[in-house]
Amino acid sequence: MPLSADPAAMRHWGLEQWLQHAQRLHEQAIELGLARVQRVREAMGLELQCAVFTVGGTNGKGSTCAFIEHVLLAAGYRVGVYSSPHLVHFEERCRIGGNAVDASLLPEHMLAVELARRSLQPPVPLTYFEFTTLAILRLLAASRLDAVVLEVGMGGRLDAVNLIDADCAVVTGVALDHVEFLGGDRESIGFEKAGILRAGRIAVVADPDPPRSLIEHAGNIGAQVWLVGREFGWSSADRQQWDYLGVTRRLHGLAYPTMRGVRQLRNASAALAAIEALRERLPVSAQAVRTGLALAELPGRFQVLPGQPTVVLDVAHNPEAAAVLAESLDAMGYAPRTHAVFGAMADKDLAGMIAAMAPLVQAWHLCDLPTPRAASAQALRALLPAGAVASCHPSPQAALADALSQVEPADRIVVFGSFFTVGDILAHRASGARDPSSPEAPVRAG
Repeated sequence: MPLSADPAAMRHWGLEQWLQHAQRLHEQAIELGLARVQRVREAMGLELQCAVFTVGGTNGKGSTCAFIEHVLLAAGYRVGVYSSPHLVHFEERCRIGGNAVDASLLPEHMLAVELARRSLQPPVPLTYFEFTTLAILRLLAASRLDAVVLEVGMGGRLDAVNLIDADCAVVTGVALDHVEFLGGDRESIGFEKAGILRAGRIAVVADPDPPRSLIEHAGNIGAQVWLVGREFGWSSADRQQWDYLGVTRRLHGLAYPTMRGVRQLRNASAALAAIEALRERLPVSAQAVRTGLALAELPGRFQVLPGQPTVVLDVAHNPEAAAVLAESLDAMGYAPRTHAVFGAMADKDLAGMIAAMAPLVQAWHLCDLPTPRAASAQALRALLPAGAVASCHPSPQAALADALSQVEPADRIVVFGSFFTVGDILAHRASGARDPSSPEAPVRAG
């Protein structure tokens, strides 16, 4: 049934109808800039009356947001999170109290965005991301929260999330990604990431070698930089415990985070530095830190499924993230063979991602993805090293099934390349289908 443009009819729309509407409002999927979305925000009267953490960077944003979220939850605060993209369901983009919001809560706020943009003449065209960001920000503003954690979608300076002034900004790291929008070198991208910093407020920078442009921008606007390895950091003598070394506090003998991966101590220490930056407004005990770090988890970030063979899910979608994934796999220990289920967007540095993982992978199971932006499995195959063992499949789930039909019990499978790739596997599991890593799954005997 065609969607009506009548506001009276819109009041009865469900979430899916609103998402379809949002996709049609703008002829471009991405149009960077804050002027249009700022006009709609002002028409909505949208303000957040709580502490705001804004987290930007190329990789590690989602994990850092989750660490901040769960430590504050453990301290008894009411916390909301906005993160994107989602893996399976749109409502995953907004969490309150540690849980994804009920999808039925979102239409009311999407209607408010629609009415506000129509109140301006001519009506303001918003992208899907801008429209849904405003709706989720309005939901968060209405939820009587103590703190909100906002994950930047892309870049920072011109991203819709940057409408909101951060009380503490975090830049997890700067690497090459989205170069067609942000620039082709770290200095250009660093300047875009620095756009989330605010004058007179603390900026936590977790990149051990930050671009000069980021540091210079912080100095120009009067932001106070806390740099990893200088104002804050961590130490660890083994893989059992670690110490957080902050500006005003040190925490010793912390258990390793539940979230796996070689970069998680860096992400966790950045999260603790951000919390420390707002310590007068949001005091947090050492016990809350310990509890929060133990409870923090995020699907698709070096997520190891239960059972044999080992199946690892990771949303790594650029060369730096793929290199970290390879390092984390290496740290897991020896596996006779590693099978890779790989699907990715065509506008990514596909050759760089493959090069980062190729030394560990013995067999590639390449897949198409359900979006026009994706590279086809055949296109991915053409980028593999000469002689690589590879097969092509219509979906990530089909690629995983093929990998499972070939592995020995001691082998491992890594699923990576895109949120779409990992999301398809998680959606299949959530649907109640047989767990592909269960003992009943088709795995060859050794």
